Order: sequence, then structure tokens, then C-alpha cells
Amino acid sequence: MGADDGQASKAAGSKPSRRKPQSFEGEVTLTPDEQDPFIGPQSLGSDGEPPIAVSRRRGFSFARIAFGAFGILFSLAMGLWIDRLIRDLFARTDWLGYAALTVLAIGVLAVIAVIIRETAGIMRLAAVQSIKAEAEAAVLETRPARARSLVHRLSTLLSSKPETARGRAALKATEGEIIDPPHLVALAERELLAPLDRQARGLILGASKRVSIVTAVSPRALVDLLYVLYEAFRLIRAIAELYGGRPGTLGMLRLMRDVLAHLAVTGSIAAGDSLVQQVLGHGLASKLSARLGEGVINGLMTARIGIAAMDLCRPLPFNGLKRPGIGDFIGDLSPGIAGRAATPRSTKDSDD
Repeated sequence: MGADDGQASKAAGSKPSRRKPQSFEGEVTLTPDEQDPFIGPQSLGSDGEPPIAVSRRRGFSFARIAFGAFGILFSLAMGLWIDRLIRDLFARTDWLGYAALTVLAIGVLAVIAVIIRETAGIMRLAAVQSIKAEAEAAVLETRPARARSLVHRLSTLLSSKPETARGRAALKATEGEIIDPPHLVALAERELLAPLDRQARGLILGASKRVSIVTAVSPRALVDLLYVLYEAFRLIRAIAELYGGRPGTLGMLRLMRDVLAHLAVTGSIAAGDSLVQQVLGHGLASKLSARLGEGVINGLMTARIGIAAMDLCRPLPFNGLKRPGIGDFIGDLSPGIAGRAATPRSTKDSDD
């Protein structure tokens, strides 16, 4: 009996003793979502929208140096070839040599015109970005002189737009008044950019509807891709022209690169699943055809491209006016879907 008690006490002593729970000393620090490196950039917006697109700064690049060097070498080779060709034509017949000189002069003038047009387009885009940067600095000033200069530059940029005539007149009438710089910039945004924002929303909605319809009925995925790229190109160019930054070919390619780079960085290109949940929902998505869902998603992706283009091409950032979001286009792109989702199932069963 005593031996059993000794073994029991020995076994009990071998078991680890349990520690009583204790409270944490100090305070627990939670990392905000904005500083969490494991949360995607697409979830950083307070309203669920992707962050605002910002033009990338151009820095030093060895690729540009390489392209420039080979471009100069190619130009020298072409010059030597043209010189040899014209000399051979003059040696054969004089009128052939003069004809070649005339064609060369026409070609040189056309190249100069293209260079002037492209340079002007890039300068217009640069002027828009300069006004945007100037606005961010002007609202921090205590005196309205810088803000007045900004408003004058913005009015000059948009002087060719008849939609801004009333706003330009209203701003001109306030030249003798004392207005704080933030309020003056906000007034210029409401008076000059509000009608253009409405037109930009119409452009985005029209392109999104066309993409949604075409991709829903097209038989090939390649047709979908080509049409989406075509509509995106047209939409970005139209928005740039609307805000006074009509680009040339090179400026358009650069602008498209900035828009697509912004969408790729924010994860909007790979946001198909979240868009399905936003538009169709889990239960309704399984009842609708896949082609209809793809059409709506492509339309919403086009809308996101348009919103990013607005961020890049708009002369002023969205401060006094609300920035459009993807939710503003869902009801317009899928009214039938929204109505079907809101219809109770009992009503359908009673009709049957």
C-alpha cells in the first residue's frame, strides 16, 4: 500500500506544472493597413477604390542612351545612302537627281512637322502636370498671388473649351476679391473642371458599355483583347484631349504606359474575382452565363482605365469635387443584373 502511494506521488511529480494565465504587460501595437506590407496596394483606399494614379518621374536610363546612340548611327548610315543615291541619279540624268532632291525636301519637311507636333503634344501633357504640381504648392501659400497665377494658367489651358466659358467668366469676376488660396483653387476646380468631369464620366460609361456588349457576344478571346485595347486607346486619348492635354503619338504611348503601369501596380488587372463578387454576387454568378459575366467585368475594367486616365490627365487633383469610383458605374453597366438580384425568389416561384 505504501509502495503504491510512493509510485503515485512519483508519477505526479513527473507531470509538468501548469502556469496560471497572466495578463500582458504593456500595450499591444497594431500595424495600420497602410503600413502593412502583406496587404495588397489595391486595398489601401478608404472607399475600396484603387489609389490615385500619379505620373511616373523619368530618370536616368541606359536604354535611352543605347537607343540614342544607335539612332544617330542609323541616321548617319541613311544620310550616306541618300547622298550616294542622289549622286548616282545626277550621274545618270539631271532631272532624276532634281526629282530625288525634291522628294527629299518634302520628306524632311514632313519629318520636321511630325517632330513639332510630337513636341507640342508632350509639352501640353507637361503643362497639365505642371499645373497640378503648382496647385498642390499654391494651397499651402498664405497669399493668393500664386493661386491667382495658377487660375490664370488653368483658364488659358481650357480657353478653347466652350463648356468652361461660364466658369472662366465667374473666375474673372472674382479678380478684385480677396479669397484664400485653398478656396480659390477649389472654386476654379468647381467652375472649370466640373463640366469636363461630367463629360469624362460620359466617355468612360460609353466605352465601358461598348466593351461590355462586344465582349459578351464576341466568339473569340483574341477579339475581346483587341477590342478592349482599341477602346482603352480611344478612351485615354479622348480624356486627354478633354482636359486640354491633347497628346501626339509618342505622348499617347507614354500616357498609356503610365495608365497600364498604374493598373498593374495596384492589382486592378487581376481583380476579376473581386469584381464578380461586387457585381454579380456568389449566388447570382452561378445562375448567369459566363459570357455575360465576362462582358460586365471587361466593362468595369475599362471604367478603371478611364478613372486612372482622369487622374493622370486632369489639371487639378480631386479636392473640391468627388473623385469617381468604380461603384459609380456598376449600376449603369448592369441594371438588369442589379434588378434581378433584388427580386425575391418567392415572387418568381409564385409567378411560375
